[in-house]
Amino acid sequence: MGHEFTSLVLALLWTGGHPPKVEAEVIEQIKSLDTPMKFEVYMSLSCHNCPDVVQAASLLSILNPLIETVVVDGSLFQAEVNARQVMAVPMVYLNDQVMGSGRMSLEEMLSKLDTRSDEREARKLSEKDPFDMLVIGGGPAGSAAAVYAARKGIRVGLAAERFGGQLNDTMAIENYISVLETDGPTMAASLEAQVRHYEVDVMNMQRVQRLVPAENPGDYIEVEMTNGASLKARSVVVSTGARWRNVNVPGEEQYKNKGVAYCPHCDGPLFKGKRVSVIGGGNSGVEAAIDLAGVVQHVDLVEFADALKADAVLVSKLKSLPNVSIHLNAQTTEITGDGLKVNGLIYKHRSTGESHHLALEGVFVQIGLVPNTEFLKGTIELSRFGEIVIDPKCHTNLHGVFAAGDASTVPYKQIVIAAGEGAKAALSAFDYLIRSPSPVSDEESNLAELSD
Repeated sequence: MGHEFTSLVLALLWTGGHPPKVEAEVIEQIKSLDTPMKFEVYMSLSCHNCPDVVQAASLLSILNPLIETVVVDGSLFQAEVNARQVMAVPMVYLNDQVMGSGRMSLEEMLSKLDTRSDEREARKLSEKDPFDMLVIGGGPAGSAAAVYAARKGIRVGLAAERFGGQLNDTMAIENYISVLETDGPTMAASLEAQVRHYEVDVMNMQRVQRLVPAENPGDYIEVEMTNGASLKARSVVVSTGARWRNVNVPGEEQYKNKGVAYCPHCDGPLFKGKRVSVIGGGNSGVEAAIDLAGVVQHVDLVEFADALKADAVLVSKLKSLPNVSIHLNAQTTEITGDGLKVNGLIYKHRSTGESHHLALEGVFVQIGLVPNTEFLKGTIELSRFGEIVIDPKCHTNLHGVFAAGDASTVPYKQIVIAAGEGAKAALSAFDYLIRSPSPVSDEESNLAELSD
C-alpha cells in the first residue's frame, strides 16, 4: 500500500475512537460544517504529498456524518483517471468539481470549506502582543532561527505559509550531516516538533503580503498578512525559501496538472507506459529522468546547455538506461496539447536553429528555483535574481530585518546551509535586540505627552 498504509491504519484508529493529533478547535470546526459533501481523492502510492490530503479528507468524514470520502489509487483505475483527465496527484474533487491539486493540510482544506475562517484567524493574529523576533518561513532556515532565538529566552513567533517548505516536496535526503538517510516530510515534521518544543508561537498557513520597515533602530517592524492580519516585532528574520522555477513558454500554464508536472515522485505513476519529457539537466532533472525511466515507456531529457550539469555518477546512470534520449543545446519553446492535455513539446536546437517536435503525454519541469520574495519588492534590497541581499551576518539594508536560506544571496542552496544560516540570522538578530532601545508603547507615549 505504499505511503497510504499509514492512512489506512489511522482511519481505522480514528473510526474506533482513538483521538486524532489535531487541536480541539479544529475538531469543533469540522463538526460544525453543516453542508453535505462528497470528497474523491486521487493519489498514487509513491506520492509523498498524498497521505496528508488522504488523511485530512478521511478525518473530515470520520468526524462529520455529513461528509463522505472516497480514495482512489490512480494507477489502478486508469480508465477513470483518463476520463477525468487526472494527470497530477493528489487531486481532490468536492461534489464532482475540482477542489484543488497538490499537497493540502487539514487546515488548508478547512479554510476552503469554512469561508469565515480567514476573518476569525485575522482577528486572532492581530490581537497578539508584539514579538521580540518574528520569523517568516518554516523551512530549515526559519526553524533553526526560531529554535536559536527561543533558547535566548525571548518572545518568538513563526509565520509560515506551509511549515517545512520545500522539504515537503523532497524525497531522499542523504547529505544532512549526522543523519544517514531520511526524507523531506519526516525532516519537516521533526523541525516542527522541535520548534514547538521551545514554545514558539507557530502561525501556519499564513502568507505575508507586506513588510513595513522600522523608521529607527529598535522600533517595531510591521508584517501584514493577506488575510488582513497585522503582526509587530522588534526584529524579523525572512526565510521564505524558494519554489520550482517555471519554464515560461506557451502551453505551460494552460496544461499545468494536465500533463505539465513538477513532482516526478508524485505524478510519475500516472504516466505508466507513456512517453514523457524532463526539462532540465541538473541533478534534479537527471534524477527525475532516472526515476521516471523505471515507470514510463520513454523519457526525453531536454537541456538548454551543451552538457548535462548533474553529478557524474547520475549522468553515467542516465546514459546507461535504454529508454532515455538526451537532447542537448535544446531550448524549449512550447508545450503543445489538444486543448485538454499535453501531446508534445517543441524545442529549438540552439546551434542549427532547427525546431523539433517530441510527441509526449507528460512534461516534468526541473529547472531550478526562484526565491519567494515578491512581497518585498520596493521595500528591501534584492539581487537581480530576486534574492534578498545580505552581508556575512545575514543583515539586510533595513533596521532589524535579517534574511537566511534560499530566499537570500547566500551561495549553494542546500538544507544544511539553510539551517546554519537560520541560526546565524537569529544570533545576529539577538545581538541587534540587545544593542537597540526598546520601542515606546502607545500608553507610555501618551503618559509622556501628559507630563509635558
